Amino acid sequence: MKITSQMVKDLRDRTAAGMMDCKKALGETEGDMEKAVDLLRQKGLAVAAKRAGRATSEGVIETYVHAGGKLGVMVEVNCESDFVAKTDTFIEFARDIAMHVAAAAPVALSRDEVSEDIVNREKAIYIQQALDAGKPQEIAEKMVTGKLDKFLAEICLLEQKFIKNPDMTIQAMLTELVGKMGENISIKRYARFQIGA
Repeated sequence: MKITSQMVKDLRDRTAAGMMDCKKALGETEGDMEKAVDLLRQKGLAVAAKRAGRATSEGVIETYVHAGGKLGVMVEVNCESDFVAKTDTFIEFARDIAMHVAAAAPVALSRDEVSEDIVNREKAIYIQQALDAGKPQEIAEKMVTGKLDKFLAEICLLEQKFIKNPDMTIQAMLTELVGKMGENISIKRYARFQIGA
């Protein structure tokens, strides 16, 4: 199949990948746009894995203040160079993360940051629920694993479903951005402020 410049442009518009990468992906997938998008995403994952160990000493601090000024969020998103930090794509990502934190109120950035007290409290609740339902102790404890996993995915920022696109987690968005920008990028920290909370 002949790969036209319009096909390359359409794929580039959808993925923000480089022109040559788009042309090559379309060639490898015989012009199938969906397969080409998937291929570019997979390559982005590979790039992200390679870049994971690199230092991120540049970046931006973005804020989001909800209408009425009673809820505000500040996030720090880091990258390797000030060139990437100044791009619209990077800044928009940081803004989206701030807005997501305002809406979803994550408890921690990742699982390792969730306090043991929270995990133990939830575990005790789930075990008691299973016991109240008549399950034996050993089965109740096995049932807890799945529920606890789901609970942690709901409260950890990187595992939460993005509010603007529930098909993607924040981690998947971050990995995709690393693939597009060609640099290691990380969400360093965030703070959520709410009047009366």
